[in-house]
Amino acid sequence: MTSRPHRYFAACSLGLEELLITELRDLGAGAIKAQRGGVDFEGDLRVGYAACLWSRVAIRVQEELAARNDIRTDRDLYQFVRTVNWSSIVKPTQTMAVNASIRDAAHTNSMFVAQRVKDAVCDWWRDREDRRPSVDRTRPDVPLKVVWRGREAILYRDLVGPSLHKRGYRPAQVRSPLNEALAAGILRLTGWDPNTALLDPMCGSGTFLIEAAHIAMDRAPGLERGFPFTRWPDFDTGAWNQLVTDARARVRPDIRCSLQGSDRHRGALAIAKKSAAAAGVEGKIIFTHREIQSLRPRVPPRTVVVNPPYGQRLGEGQDLIDAWKGLGDLLRTGCRGATAWVLSGDPEITRHLGLKSTERIPLMNGPIDCRLLRYDMRDA
Repeated sequence: MTSRPHRYFAACSLGLEELLITELRDLGAGAIKAQRGGVDFEGDLRVGYAACLWSRVAIRVQEELAARNDIRTDRDLYQFVRTVNWSSIVKPTQTMAVNASIRDAAHTNSMFVAQRVKDAVCDWWRDREDRRPSVDRTRPDVPLKVVWRGREAILYRDLVGPSLHKRGYRPAQVRSPLNEALAAGILRLTGWDPNTALLDPMCGSGTFLIEAAHIAMDRAPGLERGFPFTRWPDFDTGAWNQLVTDARARVRPDIRCSLQGSDRHRGALAIAKKSAAAAGVEGKIIFTHREIQSLRPRVPPRTVVVNPPYGQRLGEGQDLIDAWKGLGDLLRTGCRGATAWVLSGDPEITRHLGLKSTERIPLMNGPIDCRLLRYDMRDA
């Protein structure tokens, strides 16, 4: 296995950077540096693979191929890309796709910039073998990304393909599903002990609970999905196979905690149950169909985590207000002694809980500026 250090960037939702740093450090990464919405780090190929396999909060892992800080024109960018030795990155018999991110650069058209990078790679190969990689925007063997900021351009190779939050267990989408990586990050932020009872009283499609079950089982989030790096010319088969073997050996078949979820919508609960089965946690989560006003937890929860509707996502008017009032009543009467964590994207709606938060953590749920609010029901 190669020991040559590689430079990587792992992206995550805003607010989860410190959690990602901890994950990467535990995986053996070095030269770790937080950025807004992600983390730079270094490591060998095994570390990059391990980040894809084990990170619960990252949504993307990219290997830095090359960087320049004197790119003024698209011609400069083209020439820069042609200086890279592409023989160990993508073969002419393989497929590729290029994604571009631009800010304060000479060009504002990301499609044009991506095309210039693609042309440079193809021309590099044509000059040597009179053939070139094909373009496949759906499932490329080698997804590439160029980030052009001002005069700096960075070329990346994307290890993951579809976002890492797509664990592979969600059979269908419901309205406003919670991102799996964000859900796992929120569970980490709550400090939930996987040996204690957890309740989500508005569970929707069950994302919090399924992620909690995987944490309790010590199951790697990337264990059942594929990655494009397994098709790369420099893929280390032995390193990857050992990582997967070790991950499978770590999975605990049973969990020692009570995981309870409830929702008023039968359709969402049906998807939650299908997702739980696909995730291999069927029977480990108790799902019940209840209005929030009539819910009584079977097991007193130590931790409550919930992503209620807040207008910008689901619900509106008096129905929305009643749901928040019902949640507040449940926390006061049915969750005594628990710590409750409520994700909200509307600072006004939270007053209907009738509770005072003791902590507020800023997070982004997609484009929505949210706060994760803590309520100590021991003091309520």
